[in-house]
Amino acid sequence: MAKEKMDKDLFEDDIFDEEFERGNRKGWIPVLIAILLILIVGGATVGVKLYDKYSYSKEQMDLSEYYSITQEQAALIVGDEVVADKALQREGNYYLPLTFVQQNLNDKFYYDRHEKLLLFTTPTQLYEIPVNSASYVIAGETKEHAKPIWVQQDEVPYVELDFVLQFADVLCSVYEQPARIQMYLEAKTGQMATISKDTAVRYQGGIKSDILCDVKKGDLVYVLDEMETWSKVKTSDAVIGYVENKRLGDVRDEQIALPGTYVAPVYTSIVKEYPINLVWHQVTNATANAGVEELLASTKGITTISPTWFFLSDNSGNFDSIADQSYVDSMHAKGMEVWALIDNFTNEVDIAQILATTTNRKTLVNNLIQTTLSYQIDGINIDFEEVPQEAGEDYVQFLRELSISCRQNGIVLSVDNYVPTEYTAHYGRAAQGEVVDYFIIMGYDEHYGGSQQAGSVASYNYVKAGIENTLKDVPASKVINAVPFYTRLWKIADGVSSEAFTMSGADNVLAQNGVTATWDDETQQNFAEFEADGAKYQIWLEDMESMTAKLSLMSGYRLAGVAAWKLGLEKAEIWDAIEAYLATAFAGVQETGEAALEEEGGAQQDPVEIQVIETDE
Repeated sequence: MAKEKMDKDLFEDDIFDEEFERGNRKGWIPVLIAILLILIVGGATVGVKLYDKYSYSKEQMDLSEYYSITQEQAALIVGDEVVADKALQREGNYYLPLTFVQQNLNDKFYYDRHEKLLLFTTPTQLYEIPVNSASYVIAGETKEHAKPIWVQQDEVPYVELDFVLQFADVLCSVYEQPARIQMYLEAKTGQMATISKDTAVRYQGGIKSDILCDVKKGDLVYVLDEMETWSKVKTSDAVIGYVENKRLGDVRDEQIALPGTYVAPVYTSIVKEYPINLVWHQVTNATANAGVEELLASTKGITTISPTWFFLSDNSGNFDSIADQSYVDSMHAKGMEVWALIDNFTNEVDIAQILATTTNRKTLVNNLIQTTLSYQIDGINIDFEEVPQEAGEDYVQFLRELSISCRQNGIVLSVDNYVPTEYTAHYGRAAQGEVVDYFIIMGYDEHYGGSQQAGSVASYNYVKAGIENTLKDVPASKVINAVPFYTRLWKIADGVSSEAFTMSGADNVLAQNGVTATWDDETQQNFAEFEADGAKYQIWLEDMESMTAKLSLMSGYRLAGVAAWKLGLEKAEIWDAIEAYLATAFAGVQETGEAALEEEGGAQQDPVEIQVIETDE
């Protein structure tokens, strides 16, 4: 019995162990399943992350947003850059901002904001175009264009694309959806590649960047900038973005040429066969004209005299004149030309109002031409001073319009300018130099009557800088440098004041005070300083030595000549210095504008072709 009981117990233990083992195995199954699920979920998560990291974004960028344009606008792509300016869409036509046209395509367009006229000038013609009109007037004849030539939006003028393209050598293409205009302003060599497999052009270099557009295998793109794995490209329809380098094949150079359908017209200029030796003759009334013979008696070699005959008299473009026919005839008999000067400071006038309105400019131009022709005057000398900055563009437009009539009538057009400074940049020297015959630098008044500091009227370095800065914009063959025949005596006592003296008058001041001037190397002038009546006096003399130094300086630049303010203030010996300068500095002075630019001091700009259309023996 005991043995049977023991066997039974052993049997029951075996059953327990088997059941325990089976139960234990069943307990691990959920654990294994849980572990497996964790692995699956983890793997899926990793897979999602890997997919998210390495998959290509399919997000599309709105191209209108990309170009920052509305439905009424078109983007402008100049070369390989999307510019800030936007074109305007009107009834299927495209209009460019006038400022964009002036800065990039043709600067001869001008907007009269008072009379709502768009003007365009050539060397011989003036186009007048009313707002919203498809018609324009040129030389009194009305012509038609297929579309309104210019429109306004928010008071901003826009010019019709096809009209502008008549006057610019530009490679231009227009694309839709969204509207964009591709322009090439100059020929260039670029790199072009063939797309090797369908791909996307993306906003930035990276697979997660938004898509700008799709390109197909075989499409051509311009390669703008090649980087390690991506390149900046431009599609054939002017979308600029990024493509993977592995999608670019067959990279090669590509020539982009301009159509050559427009050739800029030549601005012909009157060039004398001799260097100019001009002197201004200041006359303030008709009676003073008779004094010219006496003033000329001790002079030598003057080719041109410029009497101050015309004075703006109102804001409509009219002027007073004290021109005298016998004066003109007498000068012609002496072999001199007469270039009558007009100024804006004798009478109280608003020069900005005169220049800003087309009607006023026309009145002034017509009056100048009629008066000049009626007296057989040879040239016009414009001396408009203190032109305000906001009138700078109007001033240039006036000179363009006047130059048309002068060119048509064989009248010499010269213009007087300050020594270049930052605050006179609005005078537009380069634009002036293109249309006028002679550009005169008023190389004096370094220190003037209202100056708060005593100093030279025209020191050597001042004159040098004036010439060199002018020649950055104007061909040397057109530039005349003017020298002063006067000086200033400065009084320093409780402030600074000055008084102008003739050359002889300055010598008398020194003699009366027992003072001898000494040479100053920096100014290249004789300088004197003395005390009298409890005040200190200083003077930088204009004399034979200072004039010789200036003329020697000028010789190095092969300018068109010399001018002087004013007749009667000089010593007779000064004419010997000027005559020697003219005799030695001007061998073969008559040159084309391009050749003149190659001379020392020549302007660094596109050459203006200069043709002789009037000469005198």
